[in-house]
Parts: sequence; structure tokens; C-alpha cells
Amino acid sequence: MLTETRQEEILRLLKEKGSVTVTELTEHFGASESTIRRDLNALDKKGALVKVFGGAVQAEETLSTKEEKVSLREELNREEKIRIARYAAALVGPEDFVYLDAGTTTGYMIPFLTERTAVFVTNAVSHALQLSENGFRVILIGGELKAATEAIVGNEAYANLQKYNFTKGFFGTNGVGELSGFTTPDINEAMIKKCAMQHTRERYVLCDGSKFHLTSPVSFGGFMEAQIITDRTPGGEYADFGNIIVASFQ
Repeated sequence: MLTETRQEEILRLLKEKGSVTVTELTEHFGASESTIRRDLNALDKKGALVKVFGGAVQAEETLSTKEEKVSLREELNREEKIRIARYAAALVGPEDFVYLDAGTTTGYMIPFLTERTAVFVTNAVSHALQLSENGFRVILIGGELKAATEAIVGNEAYANLQKYNFTKGFFGTNGVGELSGFTTPDINEAMIKKCAMQHTRERYVLCDGSKFHLTSPVSFGGFMEAQIITDRTPGGEYADFGNIIVASFQ
């Protein structure tokens, strides 16, 4: 196999799995360890991946500042998001005062919520309507409506959140990285997420596997500042962190 072809296949495997080991690659290609290590060194120098002990992980990418509308994002990784949402919903207990962030995965939690004594605060208009229709007590914070994400943002929303203290909070994110933490494209939305997170005792970020190794322009929380609920083990450098929960079927 040509070197260029093999390196393209290594990058394809990385995109699919998030991380690869030298042993996996030698078996996959039927090549020697020295050949695979040369490939990894070359790709690392190009910035196409990050070489780690015994293998490689995806290089963190910078995402476009463009943000898709909620209606377009709802069907992306839908089954994975529902699995994560179902697990997260089961964490809401009696008398919890819950912050439910705007986002498609947090929205998928609503049909699975069963604890009627919990009170919900949200900055998502659609979430508030669904919660109310399902018989829950819900508080919608005031402020400026951002049409693309259907989220309430701005100074008024920030001031409203300052008075609350949540027992649990569930947050969406556009990207997750060890160094960049939790990120989103819009600074106004990031400020609301950060404020709510700072006023929450137990913090959960709902994140399907595609969000790892991705970075959006604005950080709203450090990587270790919340428990991450995801659909699969991301592997690579994330394997040693204790704040990653893989959602199981319930």
C-alpha cells in the first residue's frame, strides 16, 4: 500500500473511532511498527493528528462560527441524543430545582421526565412550552430571543439567572476538548451557559460522541467542571478522566 493511501486510511479510522493504537494499526495494515510510527510522526507534524504514547488521537479542530438552526440539528445523531437524554432525565430527583439549557439534546430529555415535584428553569422557549404542556412547573427566564437556537440570551437573561441556585443543571455544547473545555459559537449564549453553570451544584453536559475533539470559538466551562454524559467512550486522552458517563439503556 502506498504511504499516502495508508495515511489517509489512518485519518479515516481516527475520524471514526477518535483514537487508534499502534498495535491496532499494524494489525489493520499488516505493516511493521516502525512503518506505522513513521506515518504517525508525519501526520503529527502536519497537524492532522496528535501523537500520544502508544498511538494517536484526533487533532482538535476549530469549527465554523456558523450555527445551524434547531430544526436542522434535531435529526443529527438523533438516536444517540435520545439515549443520552433518557439517561439524564432519570437523574432528576424529588424537589430538584433544575436548570435546563437550550439545545436539541436537552430538549429530548423532556418526554422522559417523570419527577413531578421538580421545578425547571430554562432559557429555551420550546423547552418551556413542552414542560408546561407535560404538567411541570417551569420558569422561563426573560431576555432577548436568539432565533437560530430559540434561546433567551443577553444582559437581562444573565441578571435573571444570578438570583437562582440550582441543584442540578443539564447543558448542551457544540464542542468538547481537554484544553478548550465546553465551547459554543456565540459569546452571548456562552455567557448564559457559564452563569447558569456557576449557580449549579451538580452539572451535566450532554454530548454525543461527535462533539469530542471539536472546538467552537467561545468557552463556557472547563473540561473538569461538569460530568459529561455521552453515548460512547471517546477513548484517546479522555480515557483517564473520571467525569465521563456513558449512557446505558434504562
